[in-house]
Amino acid sequence: MRVDEASDGQRIDNYLIRVLKGVPRSHLYRILRRGEVRVNKGRVKAGFRLHTGDLVRLPPVRTASAAAVRAAPESRLTQIEQAVRFEDERLLVIDKPAGLAVHGGSGLSYGLIESLRQLRPRNELELVHRLDRETSGCLVVSKRRSTLRELHELIRMGRMEKRYLALLVGELARPELMVDAPLRKNVLRGGERFVQVDPDHGKPARTKFRRLQRLQVQGRVFTLVEVELLTGRTHQIRVHAAHLNAPLAGDPKYGEEAANRFLEGLGLRRLFLHASVVGFRLKHMSRTLRLEVALPQELQGFLKALEGAT
Repeated sequence: MRVDEASDGQRIDNYLIRVLKGVPRSHLYRILRRGEVRVNKGRVKAGFRLHTGDLVRLPPVRTASAAAVRAAPESRLTQIEQAVRFEDERLLVIDKPAGLAVHGGSGLSYGLIESLRQLRPRNELELVHRLDRETSGCLVVSKRRSTLRELHELIRMGRMEKRYLALLVGELARPELMVDAPLRKNVLRGGERFVQVDPDHGKPARTKFRRLQRLQVQGRVFTLVEVELLTGRTHQIRVHAAHLNAPLAGDPKYGEEAANRFLEGLGLRRLFLHASVVGFRLKHMSRTLRLEVALPQELQGFLKALEGAT
């Protein structure tokens, strides 16, 4: 495949996800890890950025059947349309619902980006960043390749504000706490991702936690915090919270199983992590765009139940 001008600057993994619709993401990352994807005859990693005219060569891949890649139902499209919080000719910001993956694959017929492409078929929509499936809140989607590049540059320079609300199982040692702990991502059999703190081989990762509320329920302590992401590693908030011995409430991978069962009994049915604020300024903007979205009703209701149980 020859890279066209519209794909200039795009990461190879995102490029493959876009052009090889129906191929599971886990398979695409597998062939990247094995060095089976070549650009201009050289092996590349997932983060490699393409340039106009690059020649991409792949091993034989089999796409999913037409039945497996089906359109999102009307009810889901309506939900997503109602979740758009900002839109102009270059980008949109959506308040992503919990439980919706940002893209299809790994057994999912569609995700948020596929649904948005149904709703905006004339735009070249691409995810600017990602949220875990069970995380709700602010997600930025570009409509132009130039806007995607500009937003990625802001992220690399640390000039995109991203704040979250989270509930920790345990104490925050101080009112404000900075975690500076490099992270290394591992991919297990089946494509599952697991991230761990690795001072020697990890990539730089910094997260700021600020205490908002401390709750004590039946001898257990929980802390509502605002989290500011200063870097954007996979599962960064979840792993850094666990590193503090205060994992996120409802986290099935890095969390505390007994505490999660206790909280489920009080009504928590999901990971308590919500992307509450996103802010940035692009060249065409006269001022900074800063959007704040409230906690979803189910998390607000759970917090009230938790406060009532103290």
